[in-house]
Amino acid sequence: MNLTDKKILVFGVLTETSMGYKIAESALRQGADVILANAPGRPSSIMGRIAGRLPKAPVDCLSADITKPEDLQALAEQVRSHWEQLDGVVHAVAFAPQDALGGNFLNTPFESVATAMHVSAYSLQSLVVSVLPLLEKSERGASVVSLTFNAAVAWPVYDWMGPTKAALESINRYLARDLGPKGIRVNAVDSGPITTMAGKSIPGFDELAKVWPERAPLGWDTSDATPVADTVTFLLSDAARAITGQVLHVDGGFSALGA
Repeated sequence: MNLTDKKILVFGVLTETSMGYKIAESALRQGADVILANAPGRPSSIMGRIAGRLPKAPVDCLSADITKPEDLQALAEQVRSHWEQLDGVVHAVAFAPQDALGGNFLNTPFESVATAMHVSAYSLQSLVVSVLPLLEKSERGASVVSLTFNAAVAWPVYDWMGPTKAALESINRYLARDLGPKGIRVNAVDSGPITTMAGKSIPGFDELAKVWPERAPLGWDTSDATPVADTVTFLLSDAARAITGQVLHVDGGFSALGA
């Protein structure tokens, strides 16, 4: 794996335990130049404070509301002010209102479902389209990677984030179809449960996560995001140049078992 001289945008960096942070850390260790981005306000402020703890300083720390086209256009212009091309985009963004989680599936109003879908699924398409002119200029072909949680089955407490992740995985395939002729790969990584701020926001997350170390053939450490981050880095590299439209399972083998 070598990302030397590759220009990578990582959207969704919050705390040092967040997937976005670990992915940025892994990419930087492999030689990439990285721009970080997150939502305005507190998320962006936290991102700015922890950026200095990365192994190499990011090129910039930007903020944008991923649900607003004007923000994404401004984000693209800010990225363009640093780089003439973009070799990779990481979408590490997910959010659902509390009434869309925790066993409330039958009572969740559409407004909350719509919010979860917009932030966690549709935003993959809107983010990629906003920076598409930069991705098209990548000399060796660009790569887009998002994060999912196995959407093939129904999980306890996960509720409307399940259909949202199913939508994300489908969007991943359609983007791969449309962007492949432009030399752009699009893949997703299905991560086992990791104890991040996003995970902790799901009521009952600990009950869901505790079965992983018991059942995964390779075991699973819910506090260690590096296996997932390293897989994302692989997908950003030229070693994955013939892989697109896929969902790679990085879950200790949990998804391979029926019971």
